[in-house]
Amino acid sequence: MDRVGGEGAGQVESIRKVALASFIGTTIEWYDYFLYGTAAALVFNQLFFPNVDPLIGTLAAFATFAVGFVARPLGGAIFGHYGDRIGRKAMLVLTLLIMGIATFLIGLLPTYETIGIWAPILLVVLRLVQGFGVGGEWGGAVLMAVEHSPGGRRGFYGSWPQMGVPAGLLLSTGVFTIFSSLPNEQFLAWGWRVPFLLSILLVAVGLYIRLAILETPAFRQEQETQTQARMPIMDVLRTHPKGVLLVIGMRIAENGSFFIFSVFVLSYATEQLGLARSMVLTGVMIAAAVQFFVVPLWGALSDRIGRRPVYMGGAVFTLLFAFPSFWLINTQATILVWLAIVLALAVGHAAMYGPQAAFLPELFGTRIRYSGIAFSRELASVFAGALSPFIATALLAWAGNYWPVAVYLAVMALITIVAVYLAPETFQSDIAEEQPEERQLIAEKQE
Repeated sequence: MDRVGGEGAGQVESIRKVALASFIGTTIEWYDYFLYGTAAALVFNQLFFPNVDPLIGTLAAFATFAVGFVARPLGGAIFGHYGDRIGRKAMLVLTLLIMGIATFLIGLLPTYETIGIWAPILLVVLRLVQGFGVGGEWGGAVLMAVEHSPGGRRGFYGSWPQMGVPAGLLLSTGVFTIFSSLPNEQFLAWGWRVPFLLSILLVAVGLYIRLAILETPAFRQEQETQTQARMPIMDVLRTHPKGVLLVIGMRIAENGSFFIFSVFVLSYATEQLGLARSMVLTGVMIAAAVQFFVVPLWGALSDRIGRRPVYMGGAVFTLLFAFPSFWLINTQATILVWLAIVLALAVGHAAMYGPQAAFLPELFGTRIRYSGIAFSRELASVFAGALSPFIATALLAWAGNYWPVAVYLAVMALITIVAVYLAPETFQSDIAEEQPEERQLIAEKQE
């Protein structure tokens, strides 16, 4: 059992409060982030890139979507550094503020028609700020939950901030769906802005909740023994190069497939198949709702049978479902389109995403854990989630058909399968105990 754990009623109550706070904060952050993806698929090509072919406009909009991911490793490195140096909690408050302000300002942006080329430039700048904030958010949120968790329950409680992703997707898609039901002229004139402006209210709620939680026991132990790393990211790269590469590989299919079925599918189904925008958005909302409930189940299962088999199962399903998912979508039958999105997100993606919050932190020691998971995970996002809608759209434009997109999805799954195969099993490890590489660095520091 973890030294940081115990099964007392007080501690169980405490971890529930921490997990709930992590969930609510993550929901708000991902609401902000997903709004951009939905708008990029449905609105930005018309308002910020209006003088080009619709497909090229969509490519340009997805390029601005990808820009946010470029800033995520930088955010992960910087917030990870200070999260390992001064604490997890302070970084959670700061990232929430950064994300919320950037999202609110997107809702105030003038369009191309008003200020010309400055419109897409400002859009890119704010997207960079969003990416910078979210790059540090996830690591802090999951560490608050995982490092507070009692022994044998890290997969379950670690999945609570993971539930914030489908909750944020559900909330952002739901709000966007409400306003997209306006007449098209009103929606393009002002309706799309309201979901972005509403984010400022959610940020106020999130700040109130996050300010009330305590620092994690594992980090407090580091403070008491004064064993914090001076340059955590350098220690990560020096002592855990394999762990960094494994995290990147494990993220490729999880992150890439998520944005294929939550962002790319919106433009594919509406522009290529002529399906109604509201129908596809409803399918994404249904998938997000189902995923919300199954993510903690996958996390809890990883506490019982291990992280690797659960994660591997999700990657294998994603591989096998790559072509069938598009066969279902191409039927243009509402139920089958919804089924494709639900299975892709609630089975393939969620089986990887549920145990991920515990699996990745268990690969690194406490003194470099924030930096290790934040930098590695967000670096993977550049190659996976950032590019997947753009690459999928480019492949579609090249072939005029879905099959290269399905092949691309299968290749991402194969990369993740290899990474999970090479990763160690960690579900029975003591998260408070430093790894051999860390113990050696601590000993060198104390000499």
